[in-house]
Order: sequence, then C-alpha cells, then structure tokens
Amino acid sequence: MSQINKILDNIKLPQIMKVSQIFDDSKLENVEKYLNQKLIDKNIKDKIKPGMKIAITGGSRGISHYKELMKTVVSFVKECGGVPFIVPSMGSHGGGTSKGQENMLKKLGITKYTVGCEIISSMDVMEVGRTSKDLPVYIDKNAANADGIILLNRVKLHTSFRGKYESGLIKMMAIGLAKRKGADMTHSLRYENMANNLLEVGTIAINNLNIICGVASIENGYNEVNDVFVLHKDEILEEEPKILEKSKHLMSRIYLDDIDVLIVNEIGKNISGTGVDTNIVGRFHTNAASGGPNTIKLGFLDISEKSGGNANGMGLADFISKKFQNKIDFPATYINAITSTEPNSVKMPLVLDNDKYVFKGCVKLCGALNLDDIKLVIINNTKELDEIYMSKAAFENVVDKSKVKKESDLFDIPFDKEDNLDVFKK
Repeated sequence: MSQINKILDNIKLPQIMKVSQIFDDSKLENVEKYLNQKLIDKNIKDKIKPGMKIAITGGSRGISHYKELMKTVVSFVKECGGVPFIVPSMGSHGGGTSKGQENMLKKLGITKYTVGCEIISSMDVMEVGRTSKDLPVYIDKNAANADGIILLNRVKLHTSFRGKYESGLIKMMAIGLAKRKGADMTHSLRYENMANNLLEVGTIAINNLNIICGVASIENGYNEVNDVFVLHKDEILEEEPKILEKSKHLMSRIYLDDIDVLIVNEIGKNISGTGVDTNIVGRFHTNAASGGPNTIKLGFLDISEKSGGNANGMGLADFISKKFQNKIDFPATYINAITSTEPNSVKMPLVLDNDKYVFKGCVKLCGALNLDDIKLVIINNTKELDEIYMSKAAFENVVDKSKVKKESDLFDIPFDKEDNLDVFKK
C-alpha cells in the first residue's frame, strides 16, 4: 500500500468541532409498567390459557429497552399460566445457523437468565400457506407448532424499500420468523417487489397462525422508547401503517442536505439490517428506496462487536479501513446478501491501511478544492446522532440552526498511534 499512501499523505484534513443535535425527546418513563398495563387493557390474558406454550419473537436489532420489553412479555405469559419461550426471528442473520442466532440474542442481552424463559433456536421451518404466485410461506417450526405466538418488534422506516409496511410486525413474520429459508423466499422477487410480497406473505401467516398479539415499539431520536402498542391479531394490518407514520416523525437525522465527506465509525447488524441506516447516510443498495442527504464520499472504519463479523452494508462505502476488512466474516456476510438478493450491499470498497487514510481518501475524492469548503461529518453509528462532529463548512450549512448546538471550538481530527480515529473510544 506504500504507493497508495504516498498519494494520500499530502492530503490535508479540515478541523472539526463537537456538535450536539436536538431531536424529539418524548419517551416512556417506565417501559415495563406501561407495557404490562397495555397487555392488561387489551385483555390479552383472555387468550392465554394455563399450560399453553407461547412463542415470542426475538429479532437481531439493538432495540431500546429490548431486555425489559421481552422480560415483561415473558412475565405476563407466566402470570397467565402459559409457558413462554423465545424464538430467534432474524431470517438469515447469525450466519444462518441456530447457534449463531442464539448468540446474536445473547449479545443483545436476551438470554434464559436475563428474561426468564427458554430460547429455542432452530432453522427448521414448516409451510403454512402459498402466495398468489404459488410461493411457499414458511414459519419457524417451533413457533408454528406452539399454542400461540406473540410478535415483538420495533416499527421503523426500512433501509431498502418503501411500502405501507416496512420494519415491524409484518416483516417479523414474513422474514424474521420465516428463518433463512422463508426469508430467502420473501426476498426472491427482489426489493422492487418487496412491499407487495411482504404484505401477502405476512397476511397469509396471520391468517394461518395463532397470533396472540403483536407488541410494537417506536423510538425517539435518542433511541429511547417513545411508545409501545399492543395489537390484537385482527388489528395488526390496519394499525401498523399508522404506527410507522408516527415513527417517521421521531427519526433522528443529520441536519444537512449535502455532505462532502461522511465518516461512520462503526456499522453492524445490531445497528441496522444494512449495517447503517441508509436513510441517515443517503446511500442505498437498492432502487426501491431513496432519501436522506446527498453524500459525496462515504467511509466506514469498523464493524461493531455485536455484528459478529457480518459486514452487510459495506458496499455502500467508498473506503473502509484495514481493521474493518480484518473483522469481516465473509460466509455470514454473503449468506445475508444472497438471502436478501442484493449483492450491492456487500461489494468490497477500497481498503486503506488505517482510519486516517480513509479520511484522506474521502477528502481527496469529494470534489471540494478548498479545504475550508469541505462539509465533513463524523458519526459513531447511525443510531447515535445526538453527539457528532462537523467541519466548519458543515456546521455553517446546517438546514435548521435551532436543531444543532456547537459544543467545542475547532480542533484537529484526533488519531491514535495506529492512526485510527480517537474520538468515540469507550
């Protein structure tokens, strides 16, 4: 890489300042108490008889208060006399293996000991119906054979397509609970047809399974639980789109319409299905979604520990660091891409020796000739946007000055002795 480094060595980097961004901070003060009361108010107890085995879905995202939400549902089922168990419901994630999916839940704090019930992880599925195109609808066999299923998931904008239903309860059935085989089927018509296929598969699953209820959370811009909804089986199709609309208005963002250089410190499956929230970075790996800022050059520095080496989303970047490359679990990453039918999300970007060279590569190619004009933004990940870093030009071009606050003077971008970024280290 010496020749590449020589080309980049003379590239200067703009100074940065620490900036706080302001989002809607409305939240629930006691998530467990609130959810428990919702379950009572919706008369869910009437649907759970003593001895009934109840499967609860466990996804792969880092949902706010995930453990508390799960523990509350588990405890409620027990109080009703039911026997709860958690089914990892994450499609092909975790390398597409039962052990890998159980490990993903463990990394998110969901274990037998933290929530109080067994986790039954298997990739075995059973067919529960057929779509209008005669495609099979698969559901985890343990869940399908249970006496009832409680769907638990966060509702939010999807990173790869637009539709009436995006990330939420319908997707949890059509992809998450469908395991790798079912997720592969649901994605088989590609993202351009995902909205329709997701709805059809989800509707068939609802009609053919004993869904006790759905528990859907939405989060504010600080990744705190804003609200939790408990939906009866026959309410899910009508109410979930309304919940999605509410979640859109709470989303965090970077308050810039145009970004010359965006550096993301870490990506990962625990952060977003595509490693980063595409709506935040303004880069998409499919033609079925759009939005966010116009980002000229994008650099990724690391993979989160909780992602387990799954680098899905790296194809969005222009540059990654060597340390990022060294953490990639290619089989897990490629299984994810093959299942979702979109290899663009895992194509290898240019690999540079360290974080500093990723910065320099992005700056060199961003098209801004004057250092003082470069709108550079640094974020830890796309879930944590309340404290970020901006160059002077970026701060001056913020679209809503009432939503940002300068927290420091300008300073040189700090790197450690290996020339890796030194602002987000715990």
